[in-house]
Amino acid sequence: MVILTRLNNQSFTLNAIYIEQIQAFPDTTITLTNGKKLVVKETEQEVATRIEHFYKRIGLIPFLKAQESRKEER
Repeated sequence: MVILTRLNNQSFTLNAIYIEQIQAFPDTTITLTNGKKLVVKETEQEVATRIEHFYKRIGLIPFLKAQESRKEER
């Protein structure tokens, strides 16, 4: 889970697993896998850093790296 801030300064917690893409329009817009869009105050890079930290905390980063290594071996 990552803590983010809406444009009205209200913070919320988002399950990063459901993030499909992040774009800056110039406001940072997060598109979820269900198509819902969220606009946040954090920059695209800040959101990406928080997601990476979340993935590391739950142990997903080593799993993803192992899968990438297997693909490269093929």
